[in-house]
This record gives sequence, C-alpha cells and structure tokens, in this order.
Amino acid sequence: MVTDTREQTPRDRAMDQLKKRRDFRGHVLVYVLVNAFLVAIWAMTDPHGFFWPVFIIGGWGIGVMMNAWDVYWRPGITEEDIQHEIERDSRQN
Repeated sequence: MVTDTREQTPRDRAMDQLKKRRDFRGHVLVYVLVNAFLVAIWAMTDPHGFFWPVFIIGGWGIGVMMNAWDVYWRPGITEEDIQHEIERDSRQN
C-alpha cells in the first residue's frame, strides 16, 4: 500500500494503526488456537515422544514477532526519510 504521508490525515493514520492492532490480535488468537490444537494432537498420539509441534510454534512465532514489531515498534516515515530517499534516487538516475 503506497501512502503519501503528507496527505494522510491524523484520522487516517489512527484508523490504519487501529486496524493493524486489531489484525495483530486476530493473528495471535489464531496462532494460540492452532498451536494448542497441534499440542493436543501430539499429547493424544505420543506424549512421551519427540515434541514435533516445536517447529511450528517456533517458525510461526517468528512471524508473530515480526508482525508485533510492525504494529507496535516500527518507526513511522518522516519527511526527512522521504527527502533522503528522493535525493538518493536522483543521484542514481
């Protein structure tokens, strides 16, 4: 999604952030439910065997953490960032 930050109103930015947070909560809910189901399958079939759900939990967990970073900790794009990118692009052309 390409967005011109100068033309985006504060209300639009707030709506985008709220949508990201809502979507993240949904992602975490699905992560917990699916992984709980996989652990239950493991526990019912071979509770003393190798804990194979760890691969799904770990791999998907990395994706959840990247999603959390995007939603809560990623710095916004500033006017300085935009100008720097414009200057870098003009030097290459």
